[in-house]
Amino acid sequence: ESRMKRQLTQNVAHELKTPVSSIQDNAIAYAGEGSQIIVNCYKEDPKFYYFSFADNGVGISEEHINRIFERFYRVDKGRSRKVGGTGLGLSIVKNGVNFHKGQISAKSSPGKGVTFFFTLKKKL
Repeated sequence: ESRMKRQLTQNVAHELKTPVSSIQDNAIAYAGEGSQIIVNCYKEDPKFYYFSFADNGVGISEEHINRIFERFYRVDKGRSRKVGGTGLGLSIVKNGVNFHKGQISAKSSPGKGVTFFFTLKKKL
């Protein structure tokens, strides 16, 4: 029983690692120096894990927010080159979340930060 419980815990940790670390890395890279990042995990439905990542950084304008999960999309081409990356990070996160029967979204106000929300379906 404890072996099975440990294996389930390891599986959950592995499933959560990619989306959590990718969104966290993006927040650190793009929010701006001195920004705060707040991570929440909460319970609304026992069949899903619920997460939010909020920062108080520069934010993303409305014209870009609906496209940030597209492959190779970059909000600010110049800034992305300084930071590095390929524009694939959030697309990979979205595919991983979808694979686990979850959903991901983002909302933002320029100058006030970005909040990412995502869910992952629990394997019961």
